[in-house]
Amino acid sequence: QVQLVESGGGLVQAGGSLRLSCAASGDTFSYLTMAWFRQAPGKEREFVAAITWITGITYYADSVKGRVTISRDNAKNTLYLQMNSLKPEDTAVYYCAAHGRGAYLTPRSHEYPYWGQGTQVTVSS
Repeated sequence: QVQLVESGGGLVQAGGSLRLSCAASGDTFSYLTMAWFRQAPGKEREFVAAITWITGITYYADSVKGRVTISRDNAKNTLYLQMNSLKPEDTAVYYCAAHGRGAYLTPRSHEYPYWGQGTQVTVSS
């Protein structure tokens, strides 16, 4: 059993910053790669960033590159997403996800079997 619990969402003004956290528990081999996705109202779920748990190799969507940093704390089993220079179009529910298929950085949501419940991020203009 794998549990992912996100936190850190909220309301922020455009240009501001937020740091999201995702606490992971359960079989550690089940989250060898972790990722953040987001879903805005009326839109499909969108890949944001991914990271390999052991080596920390990262992969970002072009839409957030340079404004977002994904990281992890292995000792705390926690994934982070630092978001800077936030824009109204970043408003969405942000989800953390994981898969246990090794160090495989993929933007495809169907390849992640484990998901958190999501945390709302709202950016006001």
